[in-house]
Amino acid sequence: MQFYKTLLLSGALALGISASVQAGPKVVLSTSQGDITIELNEEKAPETVKNFLGYVNDGFYDNTVFHRVIKDFMIQGGGFALLDDGKIKQKETKAGIQNEAKNGLKNDRGTIAMARTGDPHSATAQFFINHKNNSNLDYPSFDGWGYAVFGKVVEGMDVIDKIADVETGKKVLTTKSGDAPMGDVPTEVIVIKSVKVAD
Repeated sequence: MQFYKTLLLSGALALGISASVQAGPKVVLSTSQGDITIELNEEKAPETVKNFLGYVNDGFYDNTVFHRVIKDFMIQGGGFALLDDGKIKQKETKAGIQNEAKNGLKNDRGTIAMARTGDPHSATAQFFINHKNNSNLDYPSFDGWGYAVFGKVVEGMDVIDKIADVETGKKVLTTKSGDAPMGDVPTEVIVIKSVKVAD
């Protein structure tokens, strides 16, 4: 009898471990500095994950860049494309989504969150990966909303560190309003070659 109890307990533990490992879909960001695997949290940020995967499945992120890098803060990308002539141009996006920053997830090192403007519900395609714990970005932050975390890096944190360590400066990028100088742009272009759902 004890044997069967032990067997049932072992099975339950195995199922628990399996459920933990299968917590959410994973995506692989293939970059010019290496691969980054991110596990998305559908349970805590369903609309944000749905929006992000929509862009992934459309191939939107392919051949975009990390256009803003600040060491010991974050690396930001997903909104600017690298053109054939070497210019970097902002891409057209879908409408903004509802801010899910109240979901309890924290902007800890290695988490991915949505970038946005001053409008709390303006996030579209751009995202950032926290290079350190940034509790000041957590709900309610400085504006009563904060920045919505929707996943975490599970492989490739060394690649994040490598990207965060690159030299940056001012560069002219083509925004929706025209050419404009921007700061904290990597001197060497850091390309997001593709973003794909992991097998």
